[in-house]
Amino acid sequence: MAGLTVLAERGYEGATTAAICREAGIGSGTFFHYFATKTELVLAILELGTAETVEKAAALEGRADPLAVLLELLGSWADDAADPRIPGFVRAVAGVMHLPAVADALAADDRAQRDLLLPWVERGQAAGAVRTDLPPARIASWLALLSGGFLERVATDPDFTVDGERDLLLATARTFLTDGASEGPRRGQPDGEGPSVHGSFAGSAR
Repeated sequence: MAGLTVLAERGYEGATTAAICREAGIGSGTFFHYFATKTELVLAILELGTAETVEKAAALEGRADPLAVLLELLGSWADDAADPRIPGFVRAVAGVMHLPAVADALAADDRAQRDLLLPWVERGQAAGAVRTDLPPARIASWLALLSGGFLERVATDPDFTVDGERDLLLATARTFLTDGASEGPRRGQPDGEGPSVHGSFAGSAR
């Protein structure tokens, strides 16, 4: 996605429409046919990430292990953050998040993430795999906070990398989720993985 690439490299102010058009190999008329301003481009990228989060809900139906799904979701969001364009894009968005439309798009993305997590937390509690001393919505909010904080740190600290910190993110999430839960020793392993455990608008990079 050319817009994402240029915003990541140059920041919001430095990402001229001319540079975006050159990266995309299109004329300015084509760009302005779809986006009247750079802000509209940012909104489109954010909305794409939100839509992908919503689509994940249908893809996960039929899964039998709620804890595994929750850990897999956090792992997939962490993997999205490994895209080298994401740190720059996060910083670009931070520079315009005071704009009401951008703030609304970020809030919608946060809601979509929590709405995706919530039913799996509820299923995990019903199965005895997730702690029950906290309301499901509060647990989902904390998981979203873990994912968002992980993304922000990757974006701002070059020494904090997805490869270096992904395992600890998932271990932290597992400990938080299972505190006081009556899970078995192998419960909650992501499908296809062994006993070892290796954060959303990052998904828009795909």
